[in-house]
Amino acid sequence: MAASKNQNYLHGAAILAVSVVIIKILGAIYKIPLGNILGKEGFGHFNVAYNIYNVLLALSTAGLPIAVARMISSANNLGKPVQVKKIFKTALLSFAVLGAVGSLVLYLFPVDLSMLLRDPKASQSVAALAPAVVLVCILSAFRGYTEGFSDMRPTAVSQVIEVAGKIAVGLSIALMLQRQGASITLQSAGAMTGTIAGSLLACIFMGSAVVRRRKYEESLLQLRPRDELDMSSDGSGHILKTFIKIGIPIALGSCVSSIIALVNTGLINNRLQDAVGFTSDRASELFGIYSMSLTFYNLPSALLVPLTISIIPAIAGYRAQKNIDASRTVIESSIRITTILALPMAVGMSVLSTPIMYGAYYNSLGKDGALAGTLLAIMGITSFFVCIVAISTAALQAGGLERLPMINMLIGGGLNIVFTWVLLGNKELNIFGSAIGSLISYFIMCVLNLMFLIKYMPERPKLGKALFKPILNCAVMGAAAWIVYPAALELLNAGPEPGRMTTLLALGASVTVAVLVYGVMTISTKAITLDDLKLLPKGEKIAKLLHVK
Repeated sequence: MAASKNQNYLHGAAILAVSVVIIKILGAIYKIPLGNILGKEGFGHFNVAYNIYNVLLALSTAGLPIAVARMISSANNLGKPVQVKKIFKTALLSFAVLGAVGSLVLYLFPVDLSMLLRDPKASQSVAALAPAVVLVCILSAFRGYTEGFSDMRPTAVSQVIEVAGKIAVGLSIALMLQRQGASITLQSAGAMTGTIAGSLLACIFMGSAVVRRRKYEESLLQLRPRDELDMSSDGSGHILKTFIKIGIPIALGSCVSSIIALVNTGLINNRLQDAVGFTSDRASELFGIYSMSLTFYNLPSALLVPLTISIIPAIAGYRAQKNIDASRTVIESSIRITTILALPMAVGMSVLSTPIMYGAYYNSLGKDGALAGTLLAIMGITSFFVCIVAISTAALQAGGLERLPMINMLIGGGLNIVFTWVLLGNKELNIFGSAIGSLISYFIMCVLNLMFLIKYMPERPKLGKALFKPILNCAVMGAAAWIVYPAALELLNAGPEPGRMTTLLALGASVTVAVLVYGVMTISTKAITLDDLKLLPKGEKIAKLLHVK
């Protein structure tokens, strides 16, 4: 039974993982050319607005969708169909109201919000994002409903639709405005309209998916004898109270990352101008470069979002059945898989940071290529700690310990602000201070979260096996990439200043070798076992292909 359900949750994670891979490819198609269209300054304005939007979005949707999925999973496992229906109705109304408030804030106060972050030129972009908040809030209610049944397919498809719409509309309008000679600020605002289009299309799709799901559930109920059904349910007031009790701590904890990003935006623009003495335009350029590196920095955690989403209803369902052993298996497998996937990406980003940034943003970086590479090198390592924080936070939230990661994130967020404030004011460090501050704070959050898991969760996962072998394997992999890249440049007769195509060819060769080395090391050191692979869809076939016994 436990193995079967673990397979279900990881199957859901696999479905979402495929969609996330597609999304990240599409995202690169969007953000990399967008960065080259808008340039360093314009991309800075774009990300100032997006960081403001992300905070309102996190406050509106970060906690309640998880609460919906968890409550629906528990009610469904306990055979309470009426409770499931009431949970969804209450969630949809709550989300719509919260989204409307968030949209009004962006629409009514774009200049004030931009001025707070010392970038008044971002106000048009802020206002352009206003309708997206209410749409995404409604979309989150739909996703929480289907995820509560461990059905990740609608979420996966809707995410692809959302990003595809954003790209098609956002890039088209940005290019059109550029060709018409519009200002950089107007081009940035035009790119933002893609977010509205993508959210609307995804919302329409998810709405139809929810209708189909509800009809399916109703048909199943009609086939079951009435005496097998528990038709009792809590009132809407009690459900809303439970939402708040579960959702608010999760929301506060989850939105800390968005708040950190927003505060860093203000600190970067403020400290680089007032403490270091850069002009407003140069500060915007440096923030634009920092934002460009975030495209790659966010990749590992984005790819692992499916795992964090899937384990919450899985753990909640097992706990409702008082099956602690099965819950422990889910947590340990998730941490192990997270480490095996996230750590090599982090090491690869750090070792190959300069060619990655130079290859992606060749047209925009100019003389700042080396600076961008150093930023990504620091942030690459940070990305691993972000992933461990995310998966351990999901486990704690699913286990009913929402307050612990919330407290942890508040501590880490406060430390991040302090470190970043001090380090940004150092003329030698300047923009690097923000990256270093994030590295220190996420490392502390990672350690605290793992301590909470071991101390307060009855499952008490074993962490040593999950961390030691992947660290060893990644060290060898990183060394291989570090050796192969300059050797490839030498073979290509690149010279002291290699062009973009030469850089990409050498980068491709080093990444290929690194992946092969890591794969061989992972199998030879048995960092991943047959039991691990059996938890994955087609796991036995994968094990046979890789000769894992």
